[in-house]
Amino acid sequence: MSAPERSGGRGPGDPRDIEIMPGFVPTAAGSVLMRQGETRVICTASVQESVPKWMAGRGTGWVTAEYAMLPASTGQRKPRDVAKGRQDGRGVEIQRLIGRSLRGVVDFAALGERTVYLDCDVLTADGGTRCASITGAYVALELACAALVADGRLERSPLTGTLAAISCGVVDGVPLCDLDYAEDSQAEVDANFVMTGEGGLIEVQATAERTPLSRAHLGDLLELAAGGISILHDAQRAATGAAA
Repeated sequence: MSAPERSGGRGPGDPRDIEIMPGFVPTAAGSVLMRQGETRVICTASVQESVPKWMAGRGTGWVTAEYAMLPASTGQRKPRDVAKGRQDGRGVEIQRLIGRSLRGVVDFAALGERTVYLDCDVLTADGGTRCASITGAYVALELACAALVADGRLERSPLTGTLAAISCGVVDGVPLCDLDYAEDSQAEVDANFVMTGEGGLIEVQATAERTPLSRAHLGDLLELAAGGISILHDAQRAATGAAA
């Protein structure tokens, strides 16, 4: 089956154009503007010299995340959660994913009794916002850790590896890497992969929207994800190098 025509003339394994701008919010300990195609997310890292009460006295730190889509991020205005009096379930699920993912590459003993808050605010959404948030939040976290070391507040970075995420899916029977919204809305299978720079899997989310996911296609998607995440890691290294 021939591959569907994709935005930007991309091939099945090509991620969208990627840009990571470090230092986008100068008041944060670490920050980036993460752009992947037309999806844009501001990711900031803030450091607090304390931990949640349930962790106090252990000598270890914590990393957590919050995620939100700004009202005009999808074109049709999305009401703010504060106006509704509660956070929507999708946002809660995504911020838990971001926090879990980042905690997978942190040595909490080396972080000490402090908390790093990762805030991911979606400016424009064109698919893959959770994956772009994870990729950008990792860079913000790395920049914040580097600042803590430079300030003498940490002896070494508590990061144990690098991390990025990308979406893949099956559209018209063809496995594709990094779906935009148009592709995601018609995908038979939608999957998100969170991987370390060494190729280790932190989390895999896969949902069959219309047809069951075959083992063969799962292998295809994993291979596409590994290739796309390699490109994301290169962009992350360029961003942290530019900020050094």
